[in-house]
Amino acid sequence: MGQAPSEADKEVTLQHIQELYRKFANECPSGNLHLHEFKKIFGINHNSTAEESAYTENVFRSFDTNQDSMLDFMEYVAAVHLVLRGKLEDKLKWSFKVYDRDGNGCLDREEVRHVVKIIYAIKKHNDPSITGDIEDICDRIFHSVDKNNDSQISLQEFIEGCERDPWVMNQLKLDIQPCGWFIKQQEKNP
Repeated sequence: MGQAPSEADKEVTLQHIQELYRKFANECPSGNLHLHEFKKIFGINHNSTAEESAYTENVFRSFDTNQDSMLDFMEYVAAVHLVLRGKLEDKLKWSFKVYDRDGNGCLDREEVRHVVKIIYAIKKHNDPSITGDIEDICDRIFHSVDKNNDSQISLQEFIEGCERDPWVMNQLKLDIQPCGWFIKQQEKNP
């Protein structure tokens, strides 16, 4: 009673969705969204960190389902729906796709290290008191998640590992409730 709504309780309103569409139409009159436009819409610019830029590039690639290096409006709508309204398992599948840079269906140690490094850098940028060793984090993730010890994490191992171990989930997510981020980006970029 008397508590402010948490990030998880915030809703993306129709006004936010309309603003998103307006930005899409304004930035992409051709009906296709390219990487540089995607970055601009979500506030990635010359002041952004290399990690934020790399993460955004991976996100863009994951949404480009036909791999034509642009998002049409349908891909864009599907992406927004997944991020804002998707179920946990769908978000985990999407996260796995973002992290699987070579698209082979498994995460190797280098891909996990790359993701952990990006997420850790972004978290540290937002909270400088965060500490940790990237190699130790990767070792612990593999120990917890790679159940068949083949030095690769399959989609199934990834989903089960994240659902079973909150620490793993925390290490491999940037923001599982992106509504607050989305609203902040809209306010930051009128």
